[in-house]
Amino acid sequence: MMQFEPRAYGPSVAALLENAKCNELGLGVPDATRRAQLAALAPETIAAPHAVRDSEMALACAAGLWLRCDFLDESHRISQNIDNPWGSFWHAIMHRREGDFDNAKYWFRRVGEHAIYAPLASAAKQLASGCELPPPADFLLHGNDWDAKRFVDLCRRALDDEPSLVPWCMNIQQREWELLFDDCYRQAIGHRS
Repeated sequence: MMQFEPRAYGPSVAALLENAKCNELGLGVPDATRRAQLAALAPETIAAPHAVRDSEMALACAAGLWLRCDFLDESHRISQNIDNPWGSFWHAIMHRREGDFDNAKYWFRRVGEHAIYAPLASAAKQLASGCELPPPADFLLHGNDWDAKRFVDLCRRALDDEPSLVPWCMNIQQREWELLFDDCYRQAIGHRS
């Protein structure tokens, strides 16, 4: 499994992600100490020291960074204006975290098949292996395809009545963020996967 290294994304991103905690499944509490840094982000500062090759994907990175620091409204304002699968993906995660699960599924349908689904399925399987998971989570151990809508249901269940699922869901959500951010960043600087 790829190790996520914030310094690989340049100084602005590294500074934002330094000592960042794992996000809650729900709303979380916005990290006010990072608001000014986030507000100062522009496509060029996100991509630095690289040149921006795809400004829409740099904006997708910004949506992800606002979300990572628990500013869901700010992330939403950006992602809803990115009309591609990556914008829909950030939009879906934001709605899942705010507890609007049906809307999250709608946006995941708009994502379609995504390049990060296979590595996410693999990471989820690795995170869940060796653990006793209740039946609603057993899909994490089987198959190589990621089912985003099923993961939405699992997060809902974890939040509503199965708190033992919360740590797994949080870890998978973290890996989801890392994979999606990495994909957006690489495209923003012109390194297509």
